[in-house]
Amino acid sequence: QVQLVESGGGSVQVGGSLKLSCVASGYLYSAYCMGWFRQAPGKQREWVAGLDSHGIASYADSVKGRFTISQDNAKGTLYLQMVSLKPEDTDTYYCAAYSRIGSEASPCDVNTIATIGPYNYWGKGTQVTVS
Repeated sequence: QVQLVESGGGSVQVGGSLKLSCVASGYLYSAYCMGWFRQAPGKQREWVAGLDSHGIASYADSVKGRFTISQDNAKGTLYLQMVSLKPEDTDTYYCAAYSRIGSEASPCDVNTIATIGPYNYWGKGTQVTVS
């Protein structure tokens, strides 16, 4: 069973930094496409960053230049380094995954990773508060 567990959230001052981690288990990590999303209460969940099948990162315009997504395949862990945090970054952050091989696969390309539809595995989220 696929499990994603996020950690690293917390409360920081404006301009501060946080590093989120997402530990994946229950599946072959390299067979899945990974991304970060965030959601505020009453708002739609929005894509933040993702890695395509070549390991190339893409970012939402709102976080470009401030957030960095990375992964450690050996550890099955996805990261999101966040710097220069702003109050509008206050959200619950979710790690998500979808299969890029097999009968239910979706492409792991720059366009697909930025859409919420393909992602069918989600963590429970970690809260980030910037004030």
